[in-house]
This record gives sequence, C-alpha cells and structure tokens, in this order.
Amino acid sequence: MSIEEDVALLERVPTLQLLGEASLRMLAIGSEQKVLARGDVLFKAGDPSDAGYVVQRGLVRISDDDGSHVILAEPGTLIGELALLVPLPRPATAIAEEYSVVVRIGRSLFQRVLEADPAAARRLRDAFADRTSQIASEILTAGAKLGS
Repeated sequence: MSIEEDVALLERVPTLQLLGEASLRMLAIGSEQKVLARGDVLFKAGDPSDAGYVVQRGLVRISDDDGSHVILAEPGTLIGELALLVPLPRPATAIAEEYSVVVRIGRSLFQRVLEADPAAARRLRDAFADRTSQIASEILTAGAKLGS
C-alpha cells in the first residue's frame, strides 16, 4: 500500500483520527505490515505488549482464555489500543480467522508522534478522559440496577 492509502486506513480508526493528518502520516511511514495466514496467532493472552495493530484486510478473532468473550476485528479496527500508551500484558488472544494483513504501530513510534505533536496528544488525552468518564458512569448505573 502507498503512504496515502495507509493514512486513509488510519483515518478510519476513531482513536487515531484525533491525531490529524501530519501525525497519521508519521505513523504510516514508521509502521509495518504483518501478513497473517488463517489460524496465525497475532498475540496470546498474557504476552507483553509493545504495539497496537490496525486490521487492514481480513478478520482477526480476539477472545479471552475460555472463549466466552469474542470480538471479530474487521478492517479499520484498532487492536491493542492501550498497548500504544503503556506496557500491559495482553488481556486476550488474537488469531487470524482468514488471510489477514495488519499494520503494526509500535509504542515507541506512537509516543514519538505524540511528543512531536502536543495538540494531538491533548486531543487524545481528552478523548480517553471522556471515554473513562462514560465507562465509570455506566458502571455506576449497572451497579445501581444490580443493587435494586
């Protein structure tokens, strides 16, 4: 894919589109593609994380250890969002359901992009704060319903 096509893919990701075109271009230039055959493991639950992945083509199944919670990541989906910011063990396993291509965005690259664009970093911080507040509100609402 060309840099322009990579930027267009990254612009489809809600979290990443907050960064703006210049930062997305830096991510596109510094990222790498990874090809997965059907059944290939992208990562396993418990693995250390050092990158996020954007599905470019195909379908990636993300599931917890017992398979009770499953998400199918389609093109334009960011897998491992928090891994872009902090080193955490992977909470789930990601396996290609079919031939797939993902764009790997390393944490160090992502952090360099944020350092180079403080306005983008603030937009991202504000979006994370809003989402965290929304999740906290939903937890309180669910707790109140369970307590009734």
